[in-house]
Amino acid sequence: MIYVATGQAFDPEMEQRVKIHKDRRNRNWTTAEAPMDLGPVLASATAENVLLIDCATMWLSNHMMAESDLQAAQSSLTDSLARCAAPWIIVSNEVGHGIVPDNRLARAFREAQGRLNCVLAAHSDLAVMITAGLPQVLKGELP
Repeated sequence: MIYVATGQAFDPEMEQRVKIHKDRRNRNWTTAEAPMDLGPVLASATAENVLLIDCATMWLSNHMMAESDLQAAQSSLTDSLARCAAPWIIVSNEVGHGIVPDNRLARAFREAQGRLNCVLAAHSDLAVMITAGLPQVLKGELP
């Protein structure tokens, strides 16, 4: 099993979060750090692997902060997912359920995250929203 980490630790608080995530995983996990380009990790995975990509929200944040072409990055990601030999699971956050943010960057992020979630769901066989620890199947059927 491959844990694909998209987060980057730029401060002590995030370093602590990364440490907690690492400590939770047992020795059966291999960690691949891919904050921006998931293509190489997805291309190297075999059918015997399972990829847990954590998370699309951090991946998007990294691209927005780098002022990437979001459409191109998203297309590259979905192309790489389509070609990946391994089954994959992507963790993502739903950020559109709260109030509309008061600043431009936060509003742009909220809109971009919503679009990304729509695209990822369209490319997935199963989409599950978890609220208060309870799964709600949005697409497909739980195994």
